[in-house]
Amino acid sequence: MSNRLKLIYTGKIFELDGKLISLMESENMNIKRNIVNFMDEKLYKPMTREELAKSFEIGKGEEKTFYNVLEDMEKEGTIIKTRNERYGLPEKMNLVVGKLEGNEKGYGFLVPEKKDREDIYISAENINGALHGDKVVVRVIKKGEEGRREEGEILRILDRANNTIVGTFESSKNFGFVLPDDNRISMDIFIPKAHMNNALPNQKVIVEITRWPEKRRNPEGKIIEVLGYIDEKGTDILSVIRQFNLSEEFPNKVINQVNSIEQSVSQEEIGRRVDLRDLNTFTIDGEDAKDFDDAVSIEKLENGNYKLGVHIADVSHYVKENSPLDKEALNRGNSIYLVDRVIPMLPKELSNGICSLNPKEPRLTLSVFMEIDKKGNVKEHKVIETVIESKERLIYDDVSDLLEKDDEELKDRYSHIYEDLVYMKELCHILNKKRQRRGSLDFDFPETEIILDNEGNPIDIRKEERRIANRMIEEFMLVCNETIAENMYWSQMPLIYRVHEDPDADEIEEFNKFIHNFGYNLKGTKEIHPKELKNLMVEVKGKKEEELLNKLLLRSLKKAKYSSEVGSHFGLAAKYYCHFTSPIRRYPDLEIHRIIKEYINGRLKPNKVENLESKLPQIAEQSSTMERIAEEAEREVEDLKKAQYMKERIGNEYKGIISSLTHFGIFVQLENTIEGLVHFSNMVDDYYYYDEEKYYIIGELTKKKFRIGDEVKIKVIGADVLRGNVDFMLVE
Repeated sequence: MSNRLKLIYTGKIFELDGKLISLMESENMNIKRNIVNFMDEKLYKPMTREELAKSFEIGKGEEKTFYNVLEDMEKEGTIIKTRNERYGLPEKMNLVVGKLEGNEKGYGFLVPEKKDREDIYISAENINGALHGDKVVVRVIKKGEEGRREEGEILRILDRANNTIVGTFESSKNFGFVLPDDNRISMDIFIPKAHMNNALPNQKVIVEITRWPEKRRNPEGKIIEVLGYIDEKGTDILSVIRQFNLSEEFPNKVINQVNSIEQSVSQEEIGRRVDLRDLNTFTIDGEDAKDFDDAVSIEKLENGNYKLGVHIADVSHYVKENSPLDKEALNRGNSIYLVDRVIPMLPKELSNGICSLNPKEPRLTLSVFMEIDKKGNVKEHKVIETVIESKERLIYDDVSDLLEKDDEELKDRYSHIYEDLVYMKELCHILNKKRQRRGSLDFDFPETEIILDNEGNPIDIRKEERRIANRMIEEFMLVCNETIAENMYWSQMPLIYRVHEDPDADEIEEFNKFIHNFGYNLKGTKEIHPKELKNLMVEVKGKKEEELLNKLLLRSLKKAKYSSEVGSHFGLAAKYYCHFTSPIRRYPDLEIHRIIKEYINGRLKPNKVENLESKLPQIAEQSSTMERIAEEAEREVEDLKKAQYMKERIGNEYKGIISSLTHFGIFVQLENTIEGLVHFSNMVDDYYYYDEEKYYIIGELTKKKFRIGDEVKIKVIGADVLRGNVDFMLVE
């Protein structure tokens, strides 16, 4: 074995490549990675822990610490211990470590930790007691053939994801059971009579698992909390909050820290900054917004260029690194918006108070000034610590009415900033044209607006359009984020980037086959450029299939994520991109503010850079994880409110467009964005099946065809609020 892998442990000190480090620092110095490197050598054969200790020259009396490291690595799935107590790397044993993605029908997919592998199909027979979300070790039992995934069997469960489960309680005479809300958990949980905790049928409950499932045996549990009846006010959203383990309350340590923060800006701090309180700055947000983290200003220069100011709340001034407040913010990752409430990343005293750029109040900001020419190029920029005083709290619809409809009343009310708004509209179009030229993909999907009554019941659901005011702020934030990312890259400073990787060639090829049925075609699908996809989006603009093809295109792309490594943003056709403009509601933005303030003040010394490089990957990973959880929770609430809305409209007829086809039916989307399923069992005039090659559903006898994009008339026949599903049938 190579001497460079030697790891010596003496006393309380590890020696790694001749450098002494404390036991507490050992993980940071990649000792585990050295063990992995040792096992990765060609000559390595699985060893017992004693043999490994001997190879690493572990001193007498220190074996226990070394064995703990091995045990730790085994729990993580980094190494595997075989039945004969020998250790090795999973990939060398035909094993794969990852998370199980469950399915309501009982089967699942392993999503490997190492991203260079495809997902592996796990049949219900080979799940072996694992539940959705569990971290597991899988043995590949069948290699993938063309068009088919590898198949695997779960050998070991490393980490359980669902110690508690939210669901609906049902009971019989001597026992009860809970139907999980998350349909990816396909098993009901058995509840012995002694553990029912006075729960009643049709109540939402939280159950704690007391016995994990085994082959042909359901999990067992005890009810630890009753949330309320399924149709009781607030129970639905509370269930989602519990399901995703979201915290509405902040820990006492955080509250104590917040209580010590002044709710006004000190004269001393104002004196330390560039004072922009006389500058015409204002916020533009939605009508219900309470946390304002960005304000804008504009000036038209003599040379015809625009001087755009983007002023972002300086949250990092109040949220100190490694404080209880900071740790809680990182744990949450972002704010979550659940129709009738916000679960904020920061307590309201900050998010709605001293950090929020409320009108007519001095606020600390980090300001980015950009000089932008008539082609949308940023000629120069500067970032400075400032204090501003927003002149107005503007609302998207008002600004859009003013700029789109030339509303005289609004023009009079905002006469003091009217010229600024006109310049902003001009600059918005310039920036947008530049993005379009380079191939940026602008998915113009309407947002869903859900209106609730005082009891929390949905009384209206409609499309929320992106109008000129929304687009203005969007373009200004995009150019600001891009400017910051590019500047920090060329300054060779560590950063958290927003990365959107190039799509898989196979996914684009499948999409290309599909659009061929509509008469469209993509060139160069092996290494597609966003411009090619942009051209397609322009081609389908205004046609009935536009929204549907754009949705399918979006599904063909990878998900954007945070990364400490620089990478391009495919969707924006941008080489460098980051999130800088929302530190009240996103943790990466807050961390980037800290980095930039250190940089512009000359405090990013080599030791600080080294520290950042070691911690930013974990921050990026945590932020990406919490972003996915937030999206899932928000979608879950939206789906159940849509189902609740349609439950009151069973029997109503609507026009819609076929949005997707499956082997069991047709999905139809209505004008108000609600989607429902027309199951084949409800298409009684013929026997229908899905022709995958031709992308249509066809009747065996009538030869009647249904394609994506077809307009149909439907009747609402059912709505399952628990699952968030809506059922339609076709009306001739």
